[in-house]
Amino acid sequence: MSFSERVRAAFRRGETGAVVRMSLAEIDRAQAAGDTAGVVEARYALARVAIRGGDLRGGEARAQEALEVAVRSGDRALEERPRHVLAAVARMSGDLARARELYRASIALNEALDQPKTVNSEYHNLAFCELGLGNVEQARALFAAGRERVFAHGWDDFVPYVCVAGAALASAEGDHGRAARMVGTADSAFAELGQVPDPDDAADLDAVRVAAIEALGAADFAARYAHGRELDARTAFAAEA
Repeated sequence: MSFSERVRAAFRRGETGAVVRMSLAEIDRAQAAGDTAGVVEARYALARVAIRGGDLRGGEARAQEALEVAVRSGDRALEERPRHVLAAVARMSGDLARARELYRASIALNEALDQPKTVNSEYHNLAFCELGLGNVEQARALFAAGRERVFAHGWDDFVPYVCVAGAALASAEGDHGRAARMVGTADSAFAELGQVPDPDDAADLDAVRVAAIEALGAADFAARYAHGRELDARTAFAAEA
């Protein structure tokens, strides 16, 4: 298994300490070996750790460092992950208009690189920007199209994020009962994969959870949440149709 595969898997499992140790060691190794891709991947991983810890400025700095290395290399494929992180920082900082433009640029880059799965992921993030900007209809359409692609292509590792999107949309529409159920389905989907959400999606999921508890009360939320945990994603969305 490559460093990229190992460090990304550790991050998804929430093993922050391991990610930091692995990344620092990889920077030393990659710099000594002249392995630009290794340096970029390790700095990208450190950026994600900083963001998960709430240090958006630190995450932005690490991502910018990674991007500078990537740009100097002349390999546009190496720019993809750092640019994604910079967009995520803008989104989490509340600068949704800037985040929207950065995600659109990331989509164009990934289309040029012929990476349809990542294109879909960035459309997911773009949809959250539209939702935050109040463009609910546009967000709904983007979420639905992304969900169809995930299910059609069997991109199982993205299924939990489809559920996060469903929860966020329900919350924005004021249907906190449905939102509570989708939070349960999302948590179950992450647990099934042995993963935790990416930082931006974790923040969105937490916001939905808090809003639903406030709207429904703790007992009603707990009941709807428990029901959601019993549903797989396809069943949960079929129930909404």
